[in-house]
Amino acid sequence: MAAHLSSGRVNLTALREAGRRELREFLDKCAGSKAIVWDEYLTGPFGLIAQYSLLKEHEVEKMFTLKPGRLPPADVKNIIFFVRPKLELMDIITDNVLREDRGRSPQRDFHILFVPRRSLLCEQWLKEQGVLGSFIHREQYSLDLIPFDGDLLSMESESAFKECYLESDQTSLYHAAKGLMTLQALYGTIPQIFGKGDCARHVANMMIRMKREFPGSQNSIFPVFDTLLLLDRNVDLLTPLATQLTYEGLIDEIYGIQNTYVKLPPEKFAPKKQGESGKDLPTEPKKLQLNSAEELYAEIRDKNFNAVGSVLSKKAKIISAAFEERHHAKTVGEIKQFVSQLPHMQAARSSLANHTSIAELIKDITTSEDFFDNLTVEQEFMSGIDTDKVNNYIEDCIAQKHPLIKILRLVCLQSVCNSGLKQKVLDHYKREILQTYGYEHILTLNNLEKAGLLKPQTGGRNNYPTIRKTLRLWMDDVNEQNPNDISYVYSGYAPLSVRLAQLLARPGWRSIEEVLKMLPGPHFEERQQLPTGLQKKRQHGENRVTLVFFLGGVTYAEIAALRFLSQMEDGGTEYVIATTKLINGTTWIKSLMEKLEPAPF
Repeated sequence: MAAHLSSGRVNLTALREAGRRELREFLDKCAGSKAIVWDEYLTGPFGLIAQYSLLKEHEVEKMFTLKPGRLPPADVKNIIFFVRPKLELMDIITDNVLREDRGRSPQRDFHILFVPRRSLLCEQWLKEQGVLGSFIHREQYSLDLIPFDGDLLSMESESAFKECYLESDQTSLYHAAKGLMTLQALYGTIPQIFGKGDCARHVANMMIRMKREFPGSQNSIFPVFDTLLLLDRNVDLLTPLATQLTYEGLIDEIYGIQNTYVKLPPEKFAPKKQGESGKDLPTEPKKLQLNSAEELYAEIRDKNFNAVGSVLSKKAKIISAAFEERHHAKTVGEIKQFVSQLPHMQAARSSLANHTSIAELIKDITTSEDFFDNLTVEQEFMSGIDTDKVNNYIEDCIAQKHPLIKILRLVCLQSVCNSGLKQKVLDHYKREILQTYGYEHILTLNNLEKAGLLKPQTGGRNNYPTIRKTLRLWMDDVNEQNPNDISYVYSGYAPLSVRLAQLLARPGWRSIEEVLKMLPGPHFEERQQLPTGLQKKRQHGENRVTLVFFLGGVTYAEIAALRFLSQMEDGGTEYVIATTKLINGTTWIKSLMEKLEPAPF
């Protein structure tokens, strides 16, 4: 069964529609022709809510990227800045506004739209620069949860983890709570809230407080979600550090997926013509959108990469057989029928060609010696082998000056799988890293320690083996082709976060009280009263719907594991996934890195 849309009953279009409506209303306030000046980071997420056609309908004629200097010439009445509330962006806007030619006629009106919230600090800053009065409309656009796919929502807040765990800044948690309130306004009150971790506790508290402060927010919509599970990323620091082994996870690990798009090396996608030299190969990366609207991708995205090849070759046979049919079409009716199916068949053929090329690109990497060695060490750590001493492979990689992020992922993985490292081992790694990569990375090591990723073992106890055994995090006999357990997404390791969601559904967290106490932060349960008449009476065989919200980021492998649970015949639960950000080990560690600039003298 294709993991097309794990949740048959949840339709996320209402959320996208609400976003479009809010955008239209704002654009209509700025009467006349418009140019939008974009904070570059926002263009991707906005593209998932509104296409350019919607902006065009509302007289948006030009779009520019926000950068210092004069604004490009545009014969429009309104200039609208779409920006995140960040002070460094306010400096650029100030520069733009001050360089505007006031002598020009007609004059252009300025407006500013803060995403996702207005900020007093930013407005005060603009006021001090003397430009606040230039803006006619100063509003906010609450882009909290963006629908990425039929069962996936993300806030795309890249610094949420760092803010929460390093800077004790809870802004992103407030946005998460606001996003959940919006969701409840559209899809009904969620009767049960479960959570694990300090951030989860904060979000639940904020939701309860918001509900108290806005009693009118109680709506009479029949609840779509039965349960909300709030999970802190730091409850499971292990999962993002390991290399994801699903098709989508590997695409993200190797090429990086940004707002459902991936950029790939173009040479694999050039149509090969006989006798042509390689001179005219394209140089622009090939950009593809990846989501479940594409039938083949929906079928293979969540499979272990080792199971993808056989699906692609089966598909190739089916498609070529379908094209062969044209020789058998004799009557006008048969020819008509064939022609009517042609667009779908051609789309399927080009989709197959793309994914065959991507799979070849990935295979070149996964069959390399380096990939194998790296994976072997990861799997040894996760299954509890030699986690307490300096690892030879890691030392060799440092000596050969492999990319620093690769080293940090492995060292952090070892630390997490050993509940922290012995001081002697930790100091050795730190010394080697700083001597090889430069002392400016001392701040990064400090951040990793503060986040609990690379730390000394306290109390001399390693809890990981107990956690691993109780939660069955390591499975020796994993079936990658026809999986029967979520551990297939890492070829043996079952993501701890998803195991918690699975055990919550059945038999309930009471069965794992002891282990929950070993993991960071409180675990809790809250019930939200539903207005009379809205209590659910479940039909026989009807699935429960659980929204799992990852605070601090989620990986594609975890999403695949939750979709796998949704597909299980006797599972009884469908999952919808929400997160502050879609991450992988590399982007996650990068968000925690600090670069100390060398002194200019």
